[in-house]
Amino acid sequence: MGYVIATANMKGGVGKTTLTVNLATCLAKNHGKRVLVLDLDSQISATLSLMSPLEFAKRRKLSRTFRYLIDQIINPQPNPKQTIYDIIQSDVCNLPNLDILPGDIDLYDEFVISEMLHQQAVTLGEQDFETIWNRFERVLVGKILEPVRQEYDFILLDCAPGYNLLTRSALACSDFYVLPAKPEPLSVVGIQLLERRIAKLKDSHEHEAKIDIKMLGIVFSMLSSNILNGRYYKQVMHRVVEDFGVEKICKTQIPVDINVAKAVDSFMPVVLSNPNSAGSKAFMQLTQELLQKL
Repeated sequence: MGYVIATANMKGGVGKTTLTVNLATCLAKNHGKRVLVLDLDSQISATLSLMSPLEFAKRRKLSRTFRYLIDQIINPQPNPKQTIYDIIQSDVCNLPNLDILPGDIDLYDEFVISEMLHQQAVTLGEQDFETIWNRFERVLVGKILEPVRQEYDFILLDCAPGYNLLTRSALACSDFYVLPAKPEPLSVVGIQLLERRIAKLKDSHEHEAKIDIKMLGIVFSMLSSNILNGRYYKQVMHRVVEDFGVEKICKTQIPVDINVAKAVDSFMPVVLSNPNSAGSKAFMQLTQELLQKL
């Protein structure tokens, strides 16, 4: 069985999706790993980093997105029209071993889920609604991935900013998480918030089944020479080292690189569209570093 790794941060705009898709591509292309990317963000940035909007629209019309699999969990059908194997898009960007489970702009309705779980609690005579909710939260993403979990060396979960149901469920079923951050004071707050949330998640599930997710590393991105020489950068790094220890901070840092932004227009990661750019080389080096950590 391979590793399930979530990319998460309470704060948006920290390069989370860019990190996810480039790490996935490097693992498949440079290290021969079989990799699946799961897009858990309704902004579908990871999906559109690996396929064109036209291709996504076709798949959505055929109900071949992650939304369909969530619907199957919420309202199970005895003979579902499609399985996870039908919905996974294989060999994206013409790269063998790199697959994606496409996201959706309309992933789920938390109210509908709450209503469904409340009805379930009433039916079962369960007085503690939190227990029912926690049980569903813990198994949602894990249950969807269960049929294919052993077929991949790595499954990378691109979580939405904040802390919604899918992010909690992704963290609950992951072995590790990578935390991308920008070297600015608000990033420190985002890191601390996520750490507290994960600690609380573990506590709330300790009576059911232990959640054993660990931080793989904090990755600083969008670095420029101005930032590196600024006092904010030094303050942030000092604070993060104090809170988490130097071993949790990845040595490889991702620089500001216009080619990373341009890659979005080609619907493929920068390590494919411009492999000799500074950003690409950093992602390749980071992939090697994370493999060594594992």
